[in-house]
Amino acid sequence: MAHTLLNDTFLRALLREPTEYTPIWLMRQAGRYLPEYNATRSRAGSFLGLAKNPDYATEVTLQPLDRFPLDAAILFSDILTVPDAMGLGLDFVAGEGPKFARPVRTEEDVARLAVPDIDATLRYVTDAVRQIRRALTDGEGRQRVPLIGFSGSPWTLACYMVEGGGSDDFRTVKSMLYARPDLMERILDVNAQSVAAYLNAQIDAGAQAVMIFDTWGGALADGAYQRFSLRYTAQVVAALKREHDGVRVPVITFTKGGGLWLDEIAATGVDAVGVDWTVNLSKARERVGGRVALQGNLDPTVLFAPQDAIRAEARAVLDSFGPHPGHVFNLGHGISQFTPPDSVAALVDEVHRYSRVLRAPGA
Repeated sequence: MAHTLLNDTFLRALLREPTEYTPIWLMRQAGRYLPEYNATRSRAGSFLGLAKNPDYATEVTLQPLDRFPLDAAILFSDILTVPDAMGLGLDFVAGEGPKFARPVRTEEDVARLAVPDIDATLRYVTDAVRQIRRALTDGEGRQRVPLIGFSGSPWTLACYMVEGGGSDDFRTVKSMLYARPDLMERILDVNAQSVAAYLNAQIDAGAQAVMIFDTWGGALADGAYQRFSLRYTAQVVAALKREHDGVRVPVITFTKGGGLWLDEIAATGVDAVGVDWTVNLSKARERVGGRVALQGNLDPTVLFAPQDAIRAEARAVLDSFGPHPGHVFNLGHGISQFTPPDSVAALVDEVHRYSRVLRAPGA
């Protein structure tokens, strides 16, 4: 059966095509701020029990779409699935976040790293992608919104792999970077090959856009960022399938704290660059010209303000970008677990309402 995408606004915006309004989705839109998510997670027994079960992953992916008129779904998963598939022993410790039982610290650890067999180790992810696509599509082949697949960037994955979990200062991974850059480059090359294979498997399974989260790129110094983060993100982008079933598959990358390097990120070959809330969208658009779309960039803490203030801040973001094609509205980072759902409803409503006004003929 031929499939019809009922709402392709998000995909058209990524390709800088004119749209009637600015599409919106939210990083971590399926998450702990939603009571229905918490109920599903409780049934799953743990975060990994949720993420590794395609039925649960499908359920929580669709929950924000059932509550808000968002313009894209994003696969429910975690950025650490790839190093987990490498055998590093991922666990989520209550109050501490992700932990690896076997961090990569020594020359022997690095030598053992290999690109995982995606089909054997990450089949639960590609099964979830297929299942979510089916759940988004009605009996007549009409799909509600596009599905985004994603991965962590090679550098961001390396941070967790070497540190053994999260970090405030990245002392261990940066020490390796400066003392043994050869080891770090070996890790990053394996990661880049793995991420490319992983995202291509998601595209084959039905992801209609993919995003690379370089969450910790901004922790690097200028020069080190280009060598140890951007270079390997570009390696991933160059290896991606950019078309599936005759349809373009856009690629987004997001470096938190990466505003300094916006021009260089735009030159990697991606279709869109996500920016955090420290970036002026108007100036960013002038810098990248017509090379890429931009995604962002409301400060997530705005969503704790009264709804009138939320709406005003949303309009300020839209005004900053202007009525030009190539903008996807998002937060400048993931949504907080403490965010009131009614605040999200107000945000989505205002982005859709006001962007239509901005783009109206004669506006």
